[in-house]
Amino acid sequence: VQLQAFGGGLVQAGGSLRLSCAASGRTFSSYSMGWFRQAPGKEREFVAHISRNGGYLYYADSAKGRFTISRDNAKNTVYLQMNSLKPEDTAVYYCAARPYSGSYYANSNAYDHWGQGTEVTVSS
Repeated sequence: VQLQAFGGGLVQAGGSLRLSCAASGRTFSSYSMGWFRQAPGKEREFVAHISRNGGYLYYADSAKGRFTISRDNAKNTVYLQMNSLKPEDTAVYYCAARPYSGSYYANSNAYDHWGQGTEVTVSS
């Protein structure tokens, strides 16, 4: 599966953005999906994960209560709605896919496919 993330941009603190990740192929529903981010000078970190049918959602502590991950298998797309953005959310955001659900969803090594990243900048 090939992934393309988009929707990033410049937003003021407290604002919102919705990231999208479009997947190619007809087997999107067989992949569980994750969002990760990497800030300048920092390691890539887990943000959110959604199971193949959307029934299980997991979030990093930094994202809980502010971000919502969702998917539309009919449109081969996964979303990340980000509200109440903070300057520390500034990063390049990546979507990722793996052909199974279960453990290690927060581990970037557990994902087989990655999008190119979309940049989010939150100004104070």
